[in-house]
Amino acid sequence: MLTYKSSSEREKCIEMVANMNREEMLKSVVVNYEKLKNEWGKSPRDLEAFGDLLKDMKVELTKLQFLPSLGSQVSKEELLVARNTLEFGALWSIYVKDVPSFERYIAMLKIYYMDYRERLPDSPYMYELLGLNLLCLLSQNKVGEFHTELEHIPPNEVMQNIYIRHPVALEQYLMEGAYNKIYLAQGEVPAEGFKFFIDKLLGTIREDIAHCVENAYEKIRPEDIGRMLYLSNTSDIVQYCEKRGWSVSNDGYLHFAKEVRKSDDRIPSNALAEQMINYAKEMEQIV
Repeated sequence: MLTYKSSSEREKCIEMVANMNREEMLKSVVVNYEKLKNEWGKSPRDLEAFGDLLKDMKVELTKLQFLPSLGSQVSKEELLVARNTLEFGALWSIYVKDVPSFERYIAMLKIYYMDYRERLPDSPYMYELLGLNLLCLLSQNKVGEFHTELEHIPPNEVMQNIYIRHPVALEQYLMEGAYNKIYLAQGEVPAEGFKFFIDKLLGTIREDIAHCVENAYEKIRPEDIGRMLYLSNTSDIVQYCEKRGWSVSNDGYLHFAKEVRKSDDRIPSNALAEQMINYAKEMEQIV
């Protein structure tokens, strides 16, 4: 049985043993991280195998200070391994087209990108992922959240960084209604993952345009609706029309049914005039 001269000596021994155990756990986590990294670097990439390794890696990270709080004692190595793992997870989510998963990884990464910015070297994936997050918000028409996230990015990076400039330009095109520029932007992406969210953004735009067409036209040619919706392939046009419940009549046009208003649309001029006179009298009394 061990005996200690003082309580402080006992605490030091306990701390030393805990640190030794922590170092062993960190080594185990690093080994698993290297497997994850090597799997991601393979060509062609096996996304299913990588997903299985990613699950195991997240379990391993729980042995360390995964998602640490400010003020907690955590080593730089632990922070780096956790951050890099989450970055791989965010990229993997895009390749498997899992938007909720991508959003969860980004939410966790913000802790490392913002709270631990001074302790960690810049990640080569940071601005790419932040740009993808901006585009993700834009594709869901979350313009308010888009600008909120943009405020957390340094102004010089907003102006100069290609990963940030790209979604900022798309947001400007969206506000201008220059949808053709967004369509053309598909071929000018700064990274492969951006194509996924641009496709989703175009899908959101198509829904808005389709809704406007239904209300603005009584009938239209399928090829014309294809140009409006930026669908050049005939099969894509047919598939989209079926999705919206549109069908081509015998005359070769798409017809949109108009709802007949049953309510009385006449303007109640006498009632409005009387109401305005009463407002004027009340204003005179106040003055």
